[in-house]
Amino acid sequence: MLRILIAFILALPVLAGDLQVGVGRIKISPEQPIFLSGYAARKKPSEGVKLEIWAKALAFSDKRNGRAVVVTTDLIGMSRSLSERVGAEVEKKYGLRRAQLMINSSHTHSGPAVRDNLDSMFDLTPEQRQVIIDYGNGLVSKLVSVVGAAIADLQPAEVSVGHGTGTFAINRRQGPSGGVKIGLNPAGPVDQDVPVFRITTPDGKLRAVLFGYACHNTTLGGDLFLVHGDYAGVAQAEIEAKNPGVTALFMLLCGGDANPNPRGTYALAEKHGASLAAEVSRVMAGTMKPVSGPLRTAWQMTDLAFAPHTRAQFEEELKGTNWYKQRRAEAMLKAYDKGRPVTAIPYPVQAIRFGKSVTLVGLGGEVVVDYALRVKKEFGAEDTIVAGYTNDVMSYIVSKRVLLEGGYEPVDSQIYYGNPGPYTEDVEETVMGAVKRAMGKVGRKR
Repeated sequence: MLRILIAFILALPVLAGDLQVGVGRIKISPEQPIFLSGYAARKKPSEGVKLEIWAKALAFSDKRNGRAVVVTTDLIGMSRSLSERVGAEVEKKYGLRRAQLMINSSHTHSGPAVRDNLDSMFDLTPEQRQVIIDYGNGLVSKLVSVVGAAIADLQPAEVSVGHGTGTFAINRRQGPSGGVKIGLNPAGPVDQDVPVFRITTPDGKLRAVLFGYACHNTTLGGDLFLVHGDYAGVAQAEIEAKNPGVTALFMLLCGGDANPNPRGTYALAEKHGASLAAEVSRVMAGTMKPVSGPLRTAWQMTDLAFAPHTRAQFEEELKGTNWYKQRRAEAMLKAYDKGRPVTAIPYPVQAIRFGKSVTLVGLGGEVVVDYALRVKKEFGAEDTIVAGYTNDVMSYIVSKRVLLEGGYEPVDSQIYYGNPGPYTEDVEETVMGAVKRAMGKVGRKR
């Protein structure tokens, strides 16, 4: 009889309010001059800190021992090598599977270089490279620590979700097919959605807020050398200043082909951040949808194939005068010498589903907006939030449309990422295939 009763209880639907949530945060501002990542024009290290940068974590647990942790970082992006180290240590210390740990980066271009990410962008002395290596090693320890802090802080919570609308993202792919340049394209696709997770105590006291936006975190340009979280860092700081004791976390969504408009100054970063914070506050003050368990998580790896290339093309590239192409050519020729030319790259897709209320999809790389629009359309009525810049940032992840149009994202950017060239035309269907498999594992059907 007891076994029957237990089975009956476990079969009951998990109700809203069944979640526990823990919050953690740790400062990750560099303590010494370091190269800031994102702009090839920078030729010297940072000159100080204007706005502190952070890693923050939300740990979720349901009554059936389902768990998930979302980590946000004010960084250009995590590399696979660092993410794997964090994931392995978190599993060892806290028993959290890789599918249960999501690491997102804000993609600020005023944050420190991260080891193995955009390495081809920098011409570093051995001492400067060691600073980046040391920072990465310390970052691993801090991310593991912030996950532990969030898990230790687990307590009963009410979670709800709502949506607002941003105002300053604009598609940046300007020009005709074959001649696309980075500029302003008001007619191009953009996603102005601002999803907001509100976390409160059972009696309604605000503890944390997780929000996102699909726009490059690049209000600040390559002529600036102070560490700063850009508009995303300002928005988090504004929310926290207005709500003492609250932790605000930002996730960058699929903003690979969107820029802030206008951009270029600290004043504009403050303006954009303040407008985003105000919209988040407006959403939290209104009616929001309850979020419940059970928690389901999935991790799906696939390989993205590069277009065919030859040893001869990199030998020719090595003879040229473009330093960045020469660096890329050196790496590619070493791979040819070992008999292992680079033909594909591993690609992670992740899904975290909260009951039947909302699913958070995490895609690696600098994902263009086409993916978010397609995933949300194909998976229909249930709330879906699609984040890029998650777990590994290895390149731009372009749709077939963007690939065929050409330009910086599908072609030129691969030089700085140290990849052999553009992806094959099936890149979009390969990514979407992995998304569908991950969504199927958490019970989401088209």
